[in-house]
Amino acid sequence: MYWLILIMVILLCVLKGRRRDFSVSVIIPAYNEEKTVANVVKTAKSSSYVDEVIVVDDGSSDNTYEEAKRAGATIIRHASNRGKGAALKTGFKHSNGDIVVFLDADLKNITTAKIDKMIKPIIEGRADITKTKFKRRAGRVTELTAKPLLRFFFPEIKFEQPLSGQFAAKRSVLERMKFEDDYGVDVGIVLDADVQGLNVKEVDIGELEHDMASLSDLNIVATEVVRTIVARALEYGRITMMDSMGESIRMCILGLSLTTLGIFSIFFIRALPPTVGIIMGIVGVIIAAYYLVALLKRSYYVLSRSKGRLQVLRSFVYMHFPILISALILVAMISALLGAVHIDEGKISIEPNPGNLIIWKKNVENRTFDVRGPYTIDSAFEGENDTIRLPREAVDTLGLNYGDIVYIGGVGYTLRESRPSDVNIIRIPANAREVLDVNVGDVIRDSALRKVFNNIFVVRKISGQSNITIENGVLIEDNDKSGREVNIYLDGKKIATALGAMENGSYSIYINGMHVRTIYFSESSPRENYTIYWGAHIITVEVGKPIKSNMRFATIEDGVFLNIISDKF
Repeated sequence: MYWLILIMVILLCVLKGRRRDFSVSVIIPAYNEEKTVANVVKTAKSSSYVDEVIVVDDGSSDNTYEEAKRAGATIIRHASNRGKGAALKTGFKHSNGDIVVFLDADLKNITTAKIDKMIKPIIEGRADITKTKFKRRAGRVTELTAKPLLRFFFPEIKFEQPLSGQFAAKRSVLERMKFEDDYGVDVGIVLDADVQGLNVKEVDIGELEHDMASLSDLNIVATEVVRTIVARALEYGRITMMDSMGESIRMCILGLSLTTLGIFSIFFIRALPPTVGIIMGIVGVIIAAYYLVALLKRSYYVLSRSKGRLQVLRSFVYMHFPILISALILVAMISALLGAVHIDEGKISIEPNPGNLIIWKKNVENRTFDVRGPYTIDSAFEGENDTIRLPREAVDTLGLNYGDIVYIGGVGYTLRESRPSDVNIIRIPANAREVLDVNVGDVIRDSALRKVFNNIFVVRKISGQSNITIENGVLIEDNDKSGREVNIYLDGKKIATALGAMENGSYSIYINGMHVRTIYFSESSPRENYTIYWGAHIITVEVGKPIKSNMRFATIEDGVFLNIISDKF
C-alpha cells in the first residue's frame, strides 16, 4: 500500500514539474466591453495552464477598466483607441509567457475547456500556432472578403475561419510576426506563419457567442482585412504570379496599380507634389483602359472563331480573372481611403485607416493638401517646463495659434512651434502629461487630438490690431456645438471677432487686466449689444449670428471671457 502511495506522489511531482516547463499568458484587447470582459478574465484565470491574464484597455469610455481590474487582470491602458492590433502588440510586449493566448473581450460563453483546447496542441508539440474555428451565426467578412482574396493570393490556406480572433502561439514564433495595428492583425499573423512554413493547427472549440457587429463596423473590418491581405500579397511576391498571363493582362494590372499608386501618393507621400500623383493616376487609367480594350478585342476575335467555345470561355475567365481581382482591389483601396469623407464649407477632410488626416482646402487658400498626424507624444525640452511644442497641423486642429496659453491642472503652458527635426511630435512637460493621461511614446490620431485636450481652458489672442491685444478665454470641445459670433468694437470700429459656443450664464470682461463688467447671456432672450464706457472710449461687445463651433466661451466660473489690452486706455 505504501509503495502505491509513493508512486502516486512521484507521478504528481513529475506532472507538476512538467507543468512548469512552460508559462502561459492570456492577452485580452478590450474597447468598451464592460459587460463581458470580467467573465472572460475569470474564465482565463481559472485555467490550470494560465499564469497571467493581461487586459489592454484600448481607450475605453465605459467601465471596462474597473470590471477587468475587479476580475483580477493586469491592466494596461491606452490613452486613446489605437486599434485591436495595437492592443495585442502592447499586451504581447508586457507579457512573459512562453505561450501567448489572444482572446476577444466580448465572448459570452467562453470556457476553460475551450481555452485549454487552444493551448494543448502547442504544449504537446503538435503546433506552433493554434487558430480556432467555432459555430456562429454569421461570417460575412470571412466569406465575402477574406476567403476570395486568400484563394487568389494564398490558395494553400484552407482554414474555415481565417479571421478568428481567438488564437495561441509560441512566444518565439510571435516575435517574428508583424502585428498590424487594426483588425488586419489576425489574418496578417496567419499569412506570416504560412510564408514562414510554421505549423498552424485549426482547433474546433464548438459554439462561441459574441455581439454581432453592425454593417458600418463590418465595413471597417473588411477594409482593414483587404488592406492586410493585399499588402502581404505584394510583400511576398504573390502578384508576380500574373506575369505568365500575357502582355495585355500584365499591362492592365500595371495601369490599375499605377492608378492606385497615384491616388495614395496624393495623400500619403509628402515628398511628391499632389500634381505628380494626379498625373500617375491619369496615366494609369489610360494604360489600363487601352490594354483592356485591346484584350477585349483579342478575346472576341478568338471566341468568335473557336468551335469548343465553352472550354475556351473557361480559359478566358481563368486568364482574365486577375484583372477583375485587381480592379476590385483598386475599388477596395479607394473605398478604404474615402470611407471617412466629410465635406464642410468647401473643405474635404478624409481620415483613412493608417491614421493620417488629409485636409483638402479651397483653391484660394495657400495649401491645397494638408496631411495631419498621427502625432507621437514626447517629453519637453530641458528648461521648457512651461511650454508645449506641437506642429502647425496640430495647432490648426485644436483651433488655436502659437502664443496662446493652455491651462492644464491650473498651470499655464505657452504653445510654441515644433522644431524642424520634430516631425509630427508633440512635446508636453511631465506634469501636463499626467493631467492629460498621456505617456511618452503614445501615438494619437489627429481626430483624437481634441479628445485629449477636451475641456481644457485656453487664453487665445484674437486681435488683429497692432496696438490692441484681445485675449479670449475658451474651453476646447470635442464636438461642434451651437455658438455665437462675438464682435468687439472700439469707438464704433470693429477690432476683433471671436467664435464659440455660448451657454446661458455670466461672462466677465476685463480691460488691461481690470474687471469692468459682467454680462449675462440667455439663449431664450439674447441681448445683442453690451456697452462699456471707458474714459473717452466706447467699447461694444456684440453677440451676433448663431454659428457652429468646437470652442466654448469661458463663463465666470471657468475664467476670463474677454481681456482688452491697449496703451490707448
